[in-house]
Amino acid sequence: MARKRSVSREEESLWRQVTGDVERLSSEPPKELDTWPAETRAKNSRPEPVKSKPVPSPPPSLSPPVIAKQYPELVLGKTAGLDKRKAQRLKRGQLRPEARVDLHGMTQAQAHAELNVFMAECHMADFRTVLVITGKGSVREGGVLRRMVPLWLNQPPLRGMVIAIEQATPRDGGGGAFYLLLRRRR
Repeated sequence: MARKRSVSREEESLWRQVTGDVERLSSEPPKELDTWPAETRAKNSRPEPVKSKPVPSPPPSLSPPVIAKQYPELVLGKTAGLDKRKAQRLKRGQLRPEARVDLHGMTQAQAHAELNVFMAECHMADFRTVLVITGKGSVREGGVLRRMVPLWLNQPPLRGMVIAIEQATPRDGGGGAFYLLLRRRR
């Protein structure tokens, strides 16, 4: 019988980072649960949530200000916060990618999930430059993933990981790929 391995701190941290903004949809079990056999129902049923009195919040003047780290919006070709030499090297493809992900043939949901996992792994490995291949799409539509990847990169948790985005050179996919410069882990 195989022994279960324990989860490392890095894996636990990565899991928290990926699932940090996930919210429970409903506290009610699915309706079809009543039609399952009794032993399955017992296994899958959730305990009722404990209702407690709401804790009064302190007056606004006494609560500490909440400071959320705000990053400027990532825009293709704009490299705010980078020195000119590094920005030019990224644009010219001289910063070779340490990892790459190919999102060809995936649905938006699959590609978004794959991109989140890939970025979390690269950030944990402390990679600096990565390549995301989306494909160019059809001539008329221009590619759904090609349009969506920059939008996804501007949303949490990915926005906190990326410094800059540039279109790849023809050698690495041209208009159907992006170079990403990642932040160092702290």
